[in-house]
Amino acid sequence: MSTAEQIMREIQKLPAPLVQEVLDFIGFIELKHGIKDRIAEELKPAQTPAMEHAWDNVEDEVWNDM
Repeated sequence: MSTAEQIMREIQKLPAPLVQEVLDFIGFIELKHGIKDRIAEELKPAQTPAMEHAWDNVEDEVWNDM
């Protein structure tokens, strides 16, 4: 069994709040090791209000399935 499979098995035993904690820790590790760009991740929530009008329109509905 691979390490990823072992981790998935253990996560399935945890209650939802602890699963969220594990997910947060994975995000921390990704930022620490440069897998994720910290600045880009911090800016994602900031773009949502500004872009909602562009994202939520009937004309572009086809893009939601990609």
